[in-house]
Amino acid sequence: MSDALTILWRELIYVAYYFDVQLRQIFWFWVLGMAIGTFVSVFLKERIHGTVRSLGARVPGGVGLVLASALGILSPLCMYGTIPIAASFSKSGVRDDWLAAFMTSSVLLNPQLIVYSMALGRTALIVRVVSCFLCGALAGALVRVFYRETSFFTFEGFSEPKNRDTDPNIVMRLLRNFGRNLRATGLYFLLGVLLSALFRRYVPDTIMTAVFGGNHLWGVLMAATVGVPLYACGGGTIPLLQEWIGSGMSLGSAAAFMITGPATKITNLGALKIVLGARRFGLYLAYIMAFSLLCGVLVNLLVAHAS
Repeated sequence: MSDALTILWRELIYVAYYFDVQLRQIFWFWVLGMAIGTFVSVFLKERIHGTVRSLGARVPGGVGLVLASALGILSPLCMYGTIPIAASFSKSGVRDDWLAAFMTSSVLLNPQLIVYSMALGRTALIVRVVSCFLCGALAGALVRVFYRETSFFTFEGFSEPKNRDTDPNIVMRLLRNFGRNLRATGLYFLLGVLLSALFRRYVPDTIMTAVFGGNHLWGVLMAATVGVPLYACGGGTIPLLQEWIGSGMSLGSAAAFMITGPATKITNLGALKIVLGARRFGLYLAYIMAFSLLCGVLVNLLVAHAS
């Protein structure tokens, strides 16, 4: 019995050590991400959404897709907050293809997650931002081509959400928004750090390299598939991705995971199903899987070519 307790205690010490190492590496990215997300939400959110509403009066269609996808990345709202906003955009005359670009990129990325992803290194950050932007822009282009004569979204029953950042005291407004970010991401972030510590202790690097490494379609497909059930929160997956990339996961596999994860997060899917309907919801899932696989393969090819 004493031998078993000694082994257990030793393993707990190892896991705690790896937890501490991982936490130190990523903690300030998490805090900075919440701070920037708070700033954008309090000071820039209305300006970003106002810009989307005014696109139709200022820019042609193709340019609008580009701007809508970029603005979706800058929007700090979750999908349940994005859909009512998109409904108000639709009532204001914003086209469905622009809405598709805005909503798709908004699902995949936000200012807070951009800062979190800095912990993965410059190359991974660039891959994430560019791939999410292209995913949104291409989604809008496809809606423009195939749904030119009919509506792609159904927004009946949605009203614009109440703005919770209205406290007249600017300091309290910032603190309350930061607190909401902390409550939304804190548990998942710590869970991600714990899982990364367990991976480092108990999963050999050779396994990660065999499953997710190399420039093969199999690794990208596995990463895209794992992203579907595993993704719960952007902040929580960054520690895992950092550990996986360090253990041999290819950048293309990481790119596929970073697309399918947030795009198929269960709360996001629940919201999208409401405004898409069964057939278009199926098209959305097929598009996300196809784009993530293509993106992952292309990223691996580019990395291989560059090296």
